[in-house]
Amino acid sequence: MFLNTTCDDDVVEVPKTECDQFAIADNSLYQGAQSDFYQIVSAEVVEDCLNFEVSASGCSGDTWDFLLLASEDVMESFPVQRNITLILVNQEACLAIFTKEVSFDLSDLQVEGEDEITFNLEDYEDSISYTY
Repeated sequence: MFLNTTCDDDVVEVPKTECDQFAIADNSLYQGAQSDFYQIVSAEVVEDCLNFEVSASGCSGDTWDFLLLASEDVMESFPVQRNITLILVNQEACLAIFTKEVSFDLSDLQVEGEDEITFNLEDYEDSISYTY
């Protein structure tokens, strides 16, 4: 007896984005997040992407991994606010400084019924406004 099964039910479509990665809203990840040291050179919203230029020590920066984590909690203000943090995983043990660009799709951080949100980025002095 042969059984023919397909994996159509297991296929997950990843939304298309112009950004490198997607931001993640998860309280447990956000609260427990630990990052290697970095410095934000710039942060700018372009359409639905939050673009970062980041510098850190390393051998090339080619193996750096980034995550943009957000609290699920939204602060009621005008516009509404949400806390976010950029996480760098850096296994490179060199003393040279490199700069790298990375972008995150903010679509999943939109708040229903709102058309603008202000992000409070940990260890970054300016707030970041996102209009959608």
